[in-house]
Amino acid sequence: MGALTDRLAPQTGLGAVQRVWPEAVGPLIAAQATPTAEHGGTLTVTCSSAVWAADLDLMAPELLGKLNAALGEERLTALRCSSATPRSWSSKRA
Repeated sequence: MGALTDRLAPQTGLGAVQRVWPEAVGPLIAAQATPTAEHGGTLTVTCSSAVWAADLDLMAPELLGKLNAALGEERLTALRCSSATPRSWSSKRA
């Protein structure tokens, strides 16, 4: 089933990152942040709060290393984190 899902998923930079995100960053971070855009090597991550966004900004070099390793190439060069409004985050995760 996983192979079928991978074949049907969009073959974009963002799609590739979204597939490896939970394993690369771990369940705690994956529960609080999600990749929402990728352009020119910059990954945008939307976080559940400004505190999480600030923490992930500080962890950017480590996270980029883990993500690039999971992707098998040096695709990502920068991480941009922002916070979602509480209402939009809770409705997304429900």
